[in-house]
Amino acid sequence: MALIILDRDGVINHDSDEYIKSPDEWHAIPGSLKAIADLTRHHYQVVVITNQSGIGRKKFTIDDLNAIHIKMLTHLDQFGGKIEAIFFCPCTPREDCSCRKPKPGMYNQVSERLRVSLNKVYCVGDKMTDIKAAQSAGGKPILVKTGKGQQEIDDGNVPAGIPIYKNLASFTKELLSEHS
Repeated sequence: MALIILDRDGVINHDSDEYIKSPDEWHAIPGSLKAIADLTRHHYQVVVITNQSGIGRKKFTIDDLNAIHIKMLTHLDQFGGKIEAIFFCPCTPREDCSCRKPKPGMYNQVSERLRVSLNKVYCVGDKMTDIKAAQSAGGKPILVKTGKGQQEIDDGNVPAGIPIYKNLASFTKELLSEHS
């Protein structure tokens, strides 16, 4: 079974500068849940890696985060998709922990727990922190234009050679067409 790693905010659901603090604020990006379901049907294990500094900043609690993830998984289930695991970092940037992206700690945890090298694993994100963390862990970074992706492109932050897609659905469609 192949593995794919997704960022959450800006890739699966709409992002907010004010944080996604409750299930009511969580809204899937059109096509993202179907894309995950398509990956599931094609025998991909989908893992989510997400910075959630809103916890460390006291904007919301772990219980709130769990409720958001229950909503995400419930909506995903309606499409027949599955997320194997969700890794999150509750730390703020000031804490300088090893798991907060752009550091590769969460990616390394996935690699260790699933006993898989990330050198053939696509890691989809919408920010340069996602790209840098995936690169540091040896993964294959993909940038989507949803979330903060277009801003990263407009600001000239994306290095040459990083594949860029309109959204998770367009990346998934191309990936699955290559492997069918």
